[in-house]
Amino acid sequence: MRSDCLYTVVIRTKFVKIPINTPILDKEELSAVVSVVKSGGLTSASKDGGKNVQEFEKLVRTFVKTKYAVSVNSGTAALQAALYALDIKKGDEVIVPSFTFVASANAIASTGAKPVFVDILKENFTIDPESIIKKITRKTKAIMPVHLYGHISSLDRIREITKKHNISVVEDAAQSLGSTFKGKQTGTFFELGCYSLYPGKVMTSGEGGVIVTNNKKLYEKLQMIRNHGMVKGYDSKIFGLNLRLPEISAAIAKIQIKKLPKFIQLRRRNAKLLSELLSDTKIKLPTERKNEKFNWSLYTIATKNRNSILKKLNSKGIGAAVYYPIPVHKIPIYKIKSKLKNTDWASNHVISLPVHPNVSAKNIEYIAKTVRDLVDE
Repeated sequence: MRSDCLYTVVIRTKFVKIPINTPILDKEELSAVVSVVKSGGLTSASKDGGKNVQEFEKLVRTFVKTKYAVSVNSGTAALQAALYALDIKKGDEVIVPSFTFVASANAIASTGAKPVFVDILKENFTIDPESIIKKITRKTKAIMPVHLYGHISSLDRIREITKKHNISVVEDAAQSLGSTFKGKQTGTFFELGCYSLYPGKVMTSGEGGVIVTNNKKLYEKLQMIRNHGMVKGYDSKIFGLNLRLPEISAAIAKIQIKKLPKFIQLRRRNAKLLSELLSDTKIKLPTERKNEKFNWSLYTIATKNRNSILKKLNSKGIGAAVYYPIPVHKIPIYKIKSKLKNTDWASNHVISLPVHPNVSAKNIEYIAKTVRDLVDE
C-alpha cells in the first residue's frame, strides 16, 4: 500500500474504515513546505503578503473569476475581515441561519453586532428567504447566507430582498468552494465571499481562509484589516488584527487549488453513484436544483432514527457524522428562544456520508448497502 495515501481501507473480518473527510496531500505539498522552511521566509508583514500568498491569491482569482482575493489564516477570520470591511459594529444586526457552524455567528458577534437567527429551507438546508424578510429591521446591516454542505442558497431571491432594503451580503461559502449557480462560483454573487481551507474542506492549507471581491475599496481595506490596519508598517490606518496566512499554508494551498477541479470531479462521481444506489429508499437525498452544480463538500441525507443509524454506521467503520446536532441559537453562548421549525427538524434528522476523493466505488456500494439495511430495520 502506498505510504502517501491519506486513509487506508482495512479489511479485518470485512471491517471497512472510511472517514467522513480527509485532506489529500502527497509529495508535491511536502516539497512545497520544505522549500518554504529552507527559505526561512515563513511569513510576511508586507501589505501584499509573502511570495506564496501572492501566488495563491492569483490562483484563487483565476479559479473563481474575481478581480481580488485576500487570504487569511482561517475561514472564521475571512468572515470577520469581511464584516470589518463593511464597518459592521455594535448596534448593528446581521441576519444568519441558525443551522450552520458556530463560526458564522461568532464572526458577527466579534464585531459587536448582533447575529439574528433565521430558519432554513427543508429542501436544501440553506437560508429561507422569506424568513429573512420577517427579521429585517432598521438595524439590519447585512445578511450572511451560508452555502451549507456545498449546497447553494437562493441567490436570486436574496438579491431581490437585499436590493429592495439596501442591505449588504457576505456569502459564507466556507463549504462551497467550487459549487456553481448558472455557471458562476458561489462567493462571487455579492460584495464579499468567504471560503475556508480547513482540512475537512474540499481543499486545504492546514488552516486558512480566503475573501474574494470585485470592489477595489473593499480589497484595499481587507489587506489592511488582515495586517493590523497597516500599509507601510506601524502606520495603522484602520482597525485590524493579525489574520495573515503563513507562507507554509499558502504553499500547500497553491498545490491544492490546482488539484481542486479533479477533487470535485471525484466527489461528484461518488455523490452520483450514492444517490443512484439510495434512490428507491424513503431517505431524503440531497439534490441539485436547476442551474446548480455542487462541490459535494458533504453528502447529507435526512432520515428517521438518525442517532441510532449514526451509531450503527460508525460501528461498521463508516465515518458518518452530524453537521450540526445543535442549532446555533440553542448553543449556550447564544441560547435564544426562537421558533425555527425546519432548523430544529434538520438538527434531528441529518447525517453526512463520505464521498471524498479517497472513497472508492466499492466503498460507496458498501455505504449504500449498510444505510439501506439500517433504514429497513
